[in-house]
Amino acid sequence: MTKADVIAEIAEKTGIDKAEVAHTLESFFTVVKESLAKEEPIYVRGFGSFINKKRAKKVARNISKNTAMVIDEHFIPSFKPAKVFVEQVKSSVKSGVAAE
Repeated sequence: MTKADVIAEIAEKTGIDKAEVAHTLESFFTVVKESLAKEEPIYVRGFGSFINKKRAKKVARNISKNTAMVIDEHFIPSFKPAKVFVEQVKSSVKSGVAAE
C-alpha cells in the first residue's frame, strides 16, 4: 500500500477531501521527523512509538578493497509497535485475513 492508497482510503472512510487528508498526513510525517530530530520520542497509545535507537561504534570492513573503517555511534529512527497492534496483526495473519 502506498501513501496515495492510504490517503484515498482515509478520504473514502471519512468523507474528507483527499487534499485535506494529504495535507494532514504530510503534517503528521513532518511532526514525527522534527520530533525525532530533537530526540523527542512520540508515543501513540494502542499503535506504537516512534523512537531513536542508538547504534554503537563499530569497525566495518570493505572486503573487496581489504580496508577497515570506523563507523561512529549514531542514532537511527525506529518504530516499536504497541502490544495491541502486534496481537491484532498476529491474529489476522493466523486466520488468513491478510494473506495475499
